[in-house]
Amino acid sequence: MTDTATDFTLPLHMRRDRFLPDAELERIRDSGDVPRVRTAFGAEAYLVTRYDDVRHVLGDAATYSNAGSAELTRPDAPPLSEREQEQMRAGQLLLQDPPEHTRLRRFLTREFTQRRMARLEPRITEIVDEHLDALEAAGPGADLVSLFALPVPSMVICELLGVPYTDRDEFTARSTRLLDVSLPARERLAVGRENRAYMSRLVDAALADPGEDILGMLIREHGEEISHDELVGIASLLLIAGHETTSNMLSLGTLALLEDPEQAALLRSDPELARPAVEELLRWLSIVHTGVVRVTTTDTALRGTPIPARSLVMCSLPTANRDTGSGFDDPARLDLTRGAAGHVAFGHGVHHCLGAPLARMEMATAFPALLRRFPTLAPAGPVPPEAFRAYHFVYGMHTLPVTW
Repeated sequence: MTDTATDFTLPLHMRRDRFLPDAELERIRDSGDVPRVRTAFGAEAYLVTRYDDVRHVLGDAATYSNAGSAELTRPDAPPLSEREQEQMRAGQLLLQDPPEHTRLRRFLTREFTQRRMARLEPRITEIVDEHLDALEAAGPGADLVSLFALPVPSMVICELLGVPYTDRDEFTARSTRLLDVSLPARERLAVGRENRAYMSRLVDAALADPGEDILGMLIREHGEEISHDELVGIASLLLIAGHETTSNMLSLGTLALLEDPEQAALLRSDPELARPAVEELLRWLSIVHTGVVRVTTTDTALRGTPIPARSLVMCSLPTANRDTGSGFDDPARLDLTRGAAGHVAFGHGVHHCLGAPLARMEMATAFPALLRRFPTLAPAGPVPPEAFRAYHFVYGMHTLPVTW
């Protein structure tokens, strides 16, 4: 696949057929091969596609390092000073290994516990209802993405983090461009600098007057342990990850349910099915293609394929979650009743998604509420290929007009 506007060839690991991984990815998984493929950065990486192998790689941070990926750049990327490279890495949990990763994650763990999420549930329900009202007011033909799927998690993470919700259009537009791998490296770097400057201003304001949000908590309780650059990095990661993943799950998951009326009817009629349904949708859709590229710290091997030290390794989460060796019965089938415990849509090991409890809470609230408010909900017409976010690190939908 080639984007004619940028002449950017979509890497194999990002290719999808609507909800499905590319047929070539599934062939590779079923063959047991561990091939070398081109990454979005132009370099080659070993591609891991089987469920057991993906869990092994993600669970072995000593052999498969996240920190090494911070050095990856595209051939067209402009050079950065050592200082700017340090700033870009600071506070980015996804680019750290233990013990540095452990230190940073410890500061945040308390804010994303199941108990903390339970206290947030009433507010999340309010936010969901407010945006269902907005969708209904807009009338049939309204865009589910812009009126519901995107603003719900955006408002939640803004309130948690202390980001002004009035800035939503600005930061969502930036994050969309940051995650678009087809953009030239210079453009993505410029957007990254804009984002960093914005987050730095928010951190400065929080330092001057810490609120009751996550930034305020970090400053009050750990201010002497976290640098300004680390606060900026943590805030940037939470803001982008906190809305991009859930919003795309809500839009893509809704389309999957609308195209499978029996599954949608199950979820609409059974309140107890909400949590299992979310786990199954996470598994079946696996909107994060691979997560962070790992770098091997020593010579190793997978399925008899030697992998030298300093090699790049990518894990295909969609193929792993649909692997017949995953323990899921008939994994190609969407079955909301199965619950899908053990999927790797949130990763695995020390880098398992910190915000998973929040995402689960948002989705378990939003999906049933949407289906009950609009029992005849349907796409407003055929969904064209360009509606899907093919060139983004997080797969999903640009737009989804609906009717009822």
